[in-house]
Amino acid sequence: MPGFELFGEKEKAEVQDVLDNGVLMRYGFDGLRNGHWKAKELEKALAVRMRTKYAQVVSSGTSALTIALVSAGIGAGDEVIMPTFTFVASFESILAIGAIPVLVDVDDTLTLNPEAVNKAITSKTKVVMPVHMCGSMADLDALKSICEEHDLLLIEDACQAIGGSYKGKPLGSIGDLGCFSFDYVKTITCGEGGGIITDSENYFKNADHYSDHGHDHVGNDRGAETHPFLGYNFRISELNAAVGCAQIERLDEFLSIQEKHYSILRHTLSEIPEVTFRRVPEGGVENYSFLNFFLPTEELTRKAHKALGEAGVDGCFYWYNNNWHYYRKWEHLIEKNVLGKLPKDVLQGLPDYTQYDFSASDYWISRTISCLIKLSWTEQETKERADKMKTVISGLLS
Repeated sequence: MPGFELFGEKEKAEVQDVLDNGVLMRYGFDGLRNGHWKAKELEKALAVRMRTKYAQVVSSGTSALTIALVSAGIGAGDEVIMPTFTFVASFESILAIGAIPVLVDVDDTLTLNPEAVNKAITSKTKVVMPVHMCGSMADLDALKSICEEHDLLLIEDACQAIGGSYKGKPLGSIGDLGCFSFDYVKTITCGEGGGIITDSENYFKNADHYSDHGHDHVGNDRGAETHPFLGYNFRISELNAAVGCAQIERLDEFLSIQEKHYSILRHTLSEIPEVTFRRVPEGGVENYSFLNFFLPTEELTRKAHKALGEAGVDGCFYWYNNNWHYYRKWEHLIEKNVLGKLPKDVLQGLPDYTQYDFSASDYWISRTISCLIKLSWTEQETKERADKMKTVISGLLS
């Protein structure tokens, strides 16, 4: 991770094909494009890879989440349960449609704690949104049971976990809808882009129309299309989709490299008794984009993170202090700072997170270090990195 590390001839050829053809927009211009439809090619490849009936590619992972929610009928005042550890796009997509993000604790999977989800359900809850952070998944069987019991939707945010699986099924394909990000720093990239997968024809049609101003895409005359409902512009370009077409063909190649590098790091750090690793639910397979491990205390974890950086070990993240990924630094959400005005029912429904106790999440995140797994490392570089990490951490523990 990320896919841009190994850009090569396949990506160049796909992009050049679009430039030679001359049509950069994914819709219309049928007579000029000579049968070239990169976005459609990427959608077909994504659906096949994820073993789902339908796929829609869009402009970003954030737009994928927004479209997935809207396509399933979620809107003003509806509550969406999401984790305290994720990217800000999770609550941004929820608020963008007037719905209410309800934060709940994570557990040792670093994803949604099913017990916390159960306690957070109200009469307004409509969706449970697990976020498969850093390449691994939540306890999806438990979350599916909760959703079935309470008649809730399960929408998977698999933006950081493409290629992972749970009990033999690709992550993203287990819920009612699944979402991916193909931005510049993801396992496979379009530069900017995202994807939605589902087995529901209705959700797919809604996503297809909503992401292009509500156009119904019936026939091949762009000007004659009708508008069943209001939509917005969340389209991906043919140039971005072209990069994705090359990258999705290389997904297995990238996953194999990640697993090899991950295994070297994990094996070496496993020799330190005080180091433990995130729990991967039984039947789950990570996509190996990050190695996530725990140290015994917050103080020691802070020291280790600082020492690793000083030793030249880049790409190690301490999420507890991170502005983008952990609730403690989401002051714009907590303090309800927005441009313009939120609807009154959203403001009234948004919890006062200054009064919430997320100490259960703090317990895990404050002791977590996440190491990005790079595709560009050589095996020797990976071994040297692992040895340096072991030396630094062991030195703090001695």
